[in-house]
Amino acid sequence: MSTDVTLEALGIRIDDADALALRADCVPVARRLVKAGKKVVGLLPASGRVGVAAVGVQLGLAVVEVSGATAAYVDANVRWPGISQLVRGNRTDDDESLFATRWLSETFALLTPPARGDAGAGLPQLARTIQTGGPLFTHILVDLTGFKKLGEHLAAVEMMDAVVVVARAGVTREEELLRLDQELPPHLALGVLLAGVRR
Repeated sequence: MSTDVTLEALGIRIDDADALALRADCVPVARRLVKAGKKVVGLLPASGRVGVAAVGVQLGLAVVEVSGATAAYVDANVRWPGISQLVRGNRTDDDESLFATRWLSETFALLTPPARGDAGAGLPQLARTIQTGGPLFTHILVDLTGFKKLGEHLAAVEMMDAVVVVARAGVTREEELLRLDQELPPHLALGVLLAGVRR
């Protein structure tokens, strides 16, 4: 199965009108990340009803477009990986890593576990990926979905240079955003990316 077909099966489209509109919505956020010099940025869902992958991939593509540099989107939850179908059957990047890499372009890569890993492996593997990905990627976007369920979200957030809360119009409630605003360290909270706004 081709990468585009697999991505579409996961609800991630790259070049159709809706995907391009979402990417255009991500460009101001991408400019802010690049201007602020934020290298490792966590993408935290506002609630369990908000998916991050489609927005994260489009934000990564927007970061590449704005900066001209390399970027990666990391599906960091090794217990419940969201986009593992892209690399199923592939080997991990090395013997110590749980992640495999799939390049969508010459400058944008997706990193995801090919299979489920142990719950306790999430934080150490995330730290290792940030460390080893540093020389290769100018910007690393980390999907923090599922870390709250394991009680590890605050430890994961501390590894980030900044955190963007991903919300969805018509789904996310104000009280969810206010609660996250109280939980996140102020020096890391970069704002909310609201997806699904109709023009």
